[in-house]
Amino acid sequence: MLEEARRLGFLGPGPVAGQLDHAGGFAAVVRELFGAGGPGVAGDLGSGGGVPGLVLAMTFPSCHWILVESMVRRAAFLRSAVAELRLGECVTVVEERAEVVGRSVGYRGRLDLVVARGFGPPAAAAECAAPLLRVGGYAVVSEPPGGDPGRWPAGDLAQLGLVPAPAPAPATSGGGWAYQVLVQESPCPGRFPRRVGVPTKRPLF
Repeated sequence: MLEEARRLGFLGPGPVAGQLDHAGGFAAVVRELFGAGGPGVAGDLGSGGGVPGLVLAMTFPSCHWILVESMVRRAAFLRSAVAELRLGECVTVVEERAEVVGRSVGYRGRLDLVVARGFGPPAAAAECAAPLLRVGGYAVVSEPPGGDPGRWPAGDLAQLGLVPAPAPAPATSGGGWAYQVLVQESPCPGRFPRRVGVPTKRPLF
């Protein structure tokens, strides 16, 4: 499925093995946070070609995954992949903007975990993840090799109810990817997320 996603242009350049390694790094962090069984309900923002969402759904089959993807062709690919991989009982593809999903009664404040890979700059990822998380839930965001805690200022994250936390070991995959972990310490205020497109156009930090 990932080869097909790359052929369609839904994954970045490079071999599929590297994409799997990146998803494996997410899985390692999730195990450290939740144990071998993983979280109960989790979401992947901007699922695109299925990395890491589809890989994590297969790694943690007892978890229910919400794959959020606003682009029609990519969402259609994800639905096809879910059917082919027989993941229909544990994966829901939501074809909508993350800002809209974050205001949905069915999802707001209900997720144990939100992951994001290439979703957008730190401020946009944080603003779209926080409304979905329950208090005590985690966001895990892919970072450039080496990471940079300065990209996640605690004072600015606090307005979303988020607190930056050190990524649990192993913090990097074999490919050198880093992962920023955020904890939802208090409920995300009702004013977030802002309107569609605003988190990227007018970032909070």
